[in-house]
Amino acid sequence: MIISIAQIIISIVLIVLILLQERSGGLSGVFGGGGAEFYARRRGLERLIFYATIVLIVVFAGLSLWSLFK
Repeated sequence: MIISIAQIIISIVLIVLILLQERSGGLSGVFGGGGAEFYARRRGLERLIFYATIVLIVVFAGLSLWSLFK
């Protein structure tokens, strides 16, 4: 039961994090800025969101495998 609740919470957070990752203009594009740069590295909050997404995907996959074999 606890694993199912954790999966639901992680999936909701993952949806939000993925929607925040706008590829066209970075995080500034979400709030109406940017648009002129061709390529920019992830910095600050964008990098944190990117790595948090990767970590949560791994945790979600681990919980799914655990509930499958439990």
